[in-house]
Amino acid sequence: MNTTWWQNPCQAVDENATGQARARQQQLTKPAGSLGQLESLAVQLAGLQGRERPTVDNVFITLFAGDHGVVEEGISAYPQAVTGQMLRNFVGGGAAISVLARQLQASLEVIDLGTVDPHLDLPGVSHLRLGAGTANLARQPAMTAGQLQAALQAGRDSAQRAAQAGGQLFIGGEMGIGNTTAAAALASVLLDCPAAALSGPGTGLDNAGVRHKAEVIERALSLHALQATDPLQALACVGGFEIAALAGAYLGCAQAGVAVLVDGFICSVAALVAVRLNPQCRPWLLFAHQGAEPGHQAVLAALQAEPLLALGLRLGEGSGAALAVPLLRLACALHGQMATFAEAAVADRPA
Repeated sequence: MNTTWWQNPCQAVDENATGQARARQQQLTKPAGSLGQLESLAVQLAGLQGRERPTVDNVFITLFAGDHGVVEEGISAYPQAVTGQMLRNFVGGGAAISVLARQLQASLEVIDLGTVDPHLDLPGVSHLRLGAGTANLARQPAMTAGQLQAALQAGRDSAQRAAQAGGQLFIGGEMGIGNTTAAAALASVLLDCPAAALSGPGTGLDNAGVRHKAEVIERALSLHALQATDPLQALACVGGFEIAALAGAYLGCAQAGVAVLVDGFICSVAALVAVRLNPQCRPWLLFAHQGAEPGHQAVLAALQAEPLLALGLRLGEGSGAALAVPLLRLACALHGQMATFAEAAVADRPA
């Protein structure tokens, strides 16, 4: 098995299609730039899809789930059993992302990378069972080298399924009680930033709970003595199965030529890991929203990302990205279906 596949080249953006789309935007019956970010979105998608008029009809959503040993430290307002219970809700159609996927007519696959219940067996869920959750990152590395490789590969496999299915847009979602702690720890390493500045309430911690979470993260960082220049080691020591799978999926999509719409804080941290592992993947990443977790803005800034929405979201599951899909579809519709000045016999601004 190629254990450094993420270093393989990513697909190049089609500069010819980008130029054609940009030229078309200048001819549409509106003042140049008047549709703001919708214009740049259409142009960006054109370059990624290699055609002047892109579409995002075929949306492929994968939800990665995994438990976290750091929950032992009392960093979550919810019990760990919720991870497995939510897996049942996802495939049962009652979760937010399930509703959104139906509304978008998007495919939704659910992958259990490793929950604390080794006997969990749900129809419609792929149970990979990399372990009974990660180890407690505050006391030992979260993942073994083998688990890390398997989680990254699970994400890559999902990206390849998206490409084979003709997916025009990939959305990764996550579920795992305790995963905002792992994400904040990873961000703290990669951004060289104190944990207190990046730690938030997650599923609903009070102020004392947030302070305790930051203390647990600082203890973990002191234990592992991680360097920002080694994102793979950071991912192994303080990450999570689902975060690694998301990073693998983003890298796999960039290598397969599938555009990605990144969800909230946890997904954005996974995107930061992916970019640190292979900077060529960055053009393939679009960012859906700025969430309510304090660390999200810092991660987005590090990625030079311009999120589409700011709705105070902190649910995860890929829900914020799914909410942004209609904006992408409308950007493509405006770009592809508006008349040009010549077609509409409307006078353009004098040159």
